[in-house]
Amino acid sequence: MSSSTTETTSPHGFSLEGEAYVEAIIERYRQYVNPGLARLMQFGGFGDVEVSAGGCVLTTATGAKYLDFLGGYGVFSVGHRHPKVVEAVHRQLDRLPLSARTFFCEAQALLAEQLARLTPGSLQFTFFSNSGTEAVEAALKMARVATGRTQFVSAEGSYHGKSMGSLSVTGREKYRKPFEPLVPGVSFVPYNDVEALAAAVTSETAAVILETIQGEGGIIPAKPGYLAAAREICDRQGALLIVDEVQTGLGRTGALFGVDHEGVCPDIMTLAKALGGGVMPIGATIATPPIWERIFGENPLLHTSTFGGNPLACAAGLAALEVIQEENLVQRAAERGEQLLAGLRAVQKEAGGAITEVRGRGLMIGVEFAVKDVAELTINGMARRGVIAAYTLNNPKVIRLEPPLIVTAEQVDTALSAFREAALEAISLLEGLEETVE
Repeated sequence: MSSSTTETTSPHGFSLEGEAYVEAIIERYRQYVNPGLARLMQFGGFGDVEVSAGGCVLTTATGAKYLDFLGGYGVFSVGHRHPKVVEAVHRQLDRLPLSARTFFCEAQALLAEQLARLTPGSLQFTFFSNSGTEAVEAALKMARVATGRTQFVSAEGSYHGKSMGSLSVTGREKYRKPFEPLVPGVSFVPYNDVEALAAAVTSETAAVILETIQGEGGIIPAKPGYLAAAREICDRQGALLIVDEVQTGLGRTGALFGVDHEGVCPDIMTLAKALGGGVMPIGATIATPPIWERIFGENPLLHTSTFGGNPLACAAGLAALEVIQEENLVQRAAERGEQLLAGLRAVQKEAGGAITEVRGRGLMIGVEFAVKDVAELTINGMARRGVIAAYTLNNPKVIRLEPPLIVTAEQVDTALSAFREAALEAISLLEGLEETVE
């Protein structure tokens, strides 16, 4: 990481010397955005302002350059500002940025066609929205209408968003409790527990909603056979299977979709994050023809979105899908993921019991520490060494590593070196503090 104090001129005409500029922006966060968030970010070692990015590297206002191994929680799968995605959005911007919503939209039609071609099984029709949580909201509504039932089964530790419906099926009470009562009829079972899932799904269940890897739950992959068992349980009870691929979809796990590892075909799939190519926000809810007919057969406007499926977002989505296929990013995710896992497990051996587990698939990897404070100090230490990472929302003992799928072998080695130094430093520091207290 290198830094300087050059003058920063923003696209908004904001011009100050580096550190003065940073303080001015942080002060506006304190005054107008979220003062608690400002304190948290500064405490975590992220008290700077991002001003540009390209590929796997992000640059801040003070001139510091960071290797992005968080990847926007899965957003930047094709990297920051991929030229093909940026060009596609520029072309669309010059012609028709937003739809008048009265005529057909070419980009939306073409993107829906591509998703029907790429997604597994008989998934065919797509409803476009603007985010993952909106995609989940649509999926829950669809399941209710398609089945005539109102109950849902989700997994403990899951994360599906924070709007009312998606929060209702998110498996951590800390985030649900302040907003209760939420959508009723939701039960939670331990993830990867087939018997518990079978006992919870009944003839009253509209749908089971699962992630193929629990992201915010601590990067916990589905055990072999779990998703296939969920499919069979749903079929037996006449319930739908919703698979949330918002974070795992489009190559992240070393397969195009997380369900592809087991050959499971859901009734409804949700996508977002990587679908926008790291340039535009977009969400997608994809379902089979029979489900679509039950939902929209009588009223094609039963569920709508003003900005969903807008030309700019769909142009970005089309370009992102092309990049993923042309640059063989699914295979690259698998290869670089093996390299990253091997390197992290070597550090785990060196760290003794301080690191309890390294797990994941492709380039969606979690490192679990025995003590939460060590994880936090490691993230801070990595940032000081020019590498960005973060902890998982539902398990702060786990550091997540989700770099862009375009990451090189050399960049993986750089991140591993930063992680090793930061982790061993954090472990040593905490051990020193414990000895001082004793």
